[in-house]
Amino acid sequence: MSMKKNTIAAITAVTLLSFSLGGQIFAAGSSFKDIGQVTGKDKINSLKEQGLIKGISDTQFLPASTVTTAQGIQFISGGLQLSLAAIDFNKAPQASALFSKVKDNAWYAEAFINAHYNGVNIPANIDPAKPITKELYTSMLVQAVEKAGNLPMINLVPVELTDADALDPSYQGSIQRALKYKITALDASGKFNPKSTITRAEAAVMLYNTLDYLKSVSDGGTQK
Repeated sequence: MSMKKNTIAAITAVTLLSFSLGGQIFAAGSSFKDIGQVTGKDKINSLKEQGLIKGISDTQFLPASTVTTAQGIQFISGGLQLSLAAIDFNKAPQASALFSKVKDNAWYAEAFINAHYNGVNIPANIDPAKPITKELYTSMLVQAVEKAGNLPMINLVPVELTDADALDPSYQGSIQRALKYKITALDASGKFNPKSTITRAEAAVMLYNTLDYLKSVSDGGTQK
């Protein structure tokens, strides 16, 4: 099925996002007030400015809070503007028919549905309330951008991870591509820390990096 509508929406959003960040111009009172010392604060505020992420309130983001699975999938669906616009259904899909622990009236139900039908592999028995691991969030983010942007296969030389034995083998390929896309990076000792949880700030910065990569490709950059 065609993903053209989603691709155009994502590219348009990230173009506006990049312009806003480049000029360092934010509307008065629009910035989060609790991220002053946070690495990547300009990226987080830029995402907010474009309506791609939301805080706990208009001025609070709670950057150090651990991301739940529900929040992680909301970041991905909202940030990449995943929707069902390009997909035809005989009957509107229900979250509870796809995921055993997602109620149809949950605030995140639509995000789960949109991610699922836009190529993100989400386990049917996933628990939305549990903290999301770095490897799972990274893998789903890569799946989403590759589908939304209709990105081609790439040839890459795998980066050596000093904690590769801790990685779920099913996530290995997408994590290597995430490193190639510069969505995320290894720490100073060469570890990915796949089983660690991530903060809201870390998740937002990774989302920004994803959109930045998508823009670089749409502007004529090439994948190597």
